[in-house]
Amino acid sequence: MKNCFHNDSNNQWHIAIVGTGSGAFAAAIKAVEEGARVTMIESGELIGGTCVNVGCVPSKIMIRGAHIAHQQGHHGFEGVAVNALGIDRKAIDRKAMVVQQQEWVKKLRIAKYENILQNNPDISLVRGMARFVDEHTLMISQTNSGETFLRPDRILLAVGASPYIPKVTGLHNTPFWTSTEALVAEELPQHLLVIGGSVVALELAQAFRHLASDVTIITRRGLLSKNDTKMGEALAKILEEEGIHVKLHTDVSDVSYDVNYDVNYDDSRAGKAFKVATNNGDFYGDKLLIATGRQANSEALALSKAGVQTDTRGAIIVDDHLRTNVEHIYAVGDCTSQPQFVYVAAAAGTRAAQNMMGGDVSLDLSVVPEVIFTHPQAATVGLTETQAEKQGIRVESRTLALTHVPRALANMNQLTLAHGFIKLVIEKETLRVVGCQVVTDEGGEIIQTAAMAIRHKVTVDELAQQLFPYLTMVEGLKLCAQTFTKDVSQLSCCAG
Repeated sequence: MKNCFHNDSNNQWHIAIVGTGSGAFAAAIKAVEEGARVTMIESGELIGGTCVNVGCVPSKIMIRGAHIAHQQGHHGFEGVAVNALGIDRKAIDRKAMVVQQQEWVKKLRIAKYENILQNNPDISLVRGMARFVDEHTLMISQTNSGETFLRPDRILLAVGASPYIPKVTGLHNTPFWTSTEALVAEELPQHLLVIGGSVVALELAQAFRHLASDVTIITRRGLLSKNDTKMGEALAKILEEEGIHVKLHTDVSDVSYDVNYDVNYDDSRAGKAFKVATNNGDFYGDKLLIATGRQANSEALALSKAGVQTDTRGAIIVDDHLRTNVEHIYAVGDCTSQPQFVYVAAAAGTRAAQNMMGGDVSLDLSVVPEVIFTHPQAATVGLTETQAEKQGIRVESRTLALTHVPRALANMNQLTLAHGFIKLVIEKETLRVVGCQVVTDEGGEIIQTAAMAIRHKVTVDELAQQLFPYLTMVEGLKLCAQTFTKDVSQLSCCAG
């Protein structure tokens, strides 16, 4: 049994950080800059958290590779040959894709996480499972060296979240996938069943479809049900036209896995298959992905011993200074009540470190852009019309079809042209832009421009008068702004 207390000879503050993800490292780096000594605690085999290991990085590599494969078999350019890669699952070397993907995951983990530990003597790593003994003491259970006790000056909880698995009869007795297994699967499913209708479900469902797997999405509500309904409706149409079966308002009652289910294999594989029983019939597939959200990894911390409060989902409740209800304990990232985005976690980590060292800085979450990396991308920032009305804000909106955006025409993507859009929401009284939703190519880039407009209280007239380069997708923001006062179909190209 080892004890590690404060009492440094130079009176250097000691901060313990439970977790090693983006929020944890942002906090560690800033705390050291402020003069602290940091102990990071990691229970898993790898450091770096969700984003670099099993989230943002591998998923975006997979999505990009899948999109390139799909483009080769589905593009609108005459004179450019269409080949089998985009239409034949057997032409895809999925194992090679995974090998390259994981090589880049490893490179980024080393560059952005492991090297920081090696090069910073004021940050140390302790491996083991941490839990509270009391509000000031952490006990770290280590496999080979017993228990270590820490009693630091400040504690930061950054333990992330894990896939939420719904309580469906039979599900836990089957070899279902979460996103973690799906991202490193070296064999493509013939028919992938996806339960869920939000970000992870849609991104991975489309990626596997772009790699020529048959895909069925099963969701209790509409797609992206927490966002503007137009976003989910547009994506549903696009996914269906790509060949994905989208089953909305469908409740799953039972899941089983049996050798007797016939999924009509078109290759030499044989074996068991999944049966998903719902109110809209039974669905069969050789793989099942559960993508029904994520839940905080807070249970193992024994938060009750420290008196730290959580919400009904187990998320740690924090204020805008990243403080919990216990004065010296802070929390950041996906384990908290804040939005589960890596850029929110990193920004929170930096500010939490400043506050733990005596600062007084808040994290402003009034303007948080969100991007769903489907193709086309769906993105949102600020308020939807429904959210504005609930807040008593009088708004109006305009929706611009992409057929009015020259860059979208030049891209020759008929599905995006048919169903994509750019939407602006403005406050009636001030004409300020308060929200934006898009389904379009390069939606992530467009939404950040909209975020800046909202942040700086730009009016729709000011946005309409800005200079935007031609031909770009972000020019669609200007065109959409112009629709509040003009018929853009009657304007020439680059109309000012």
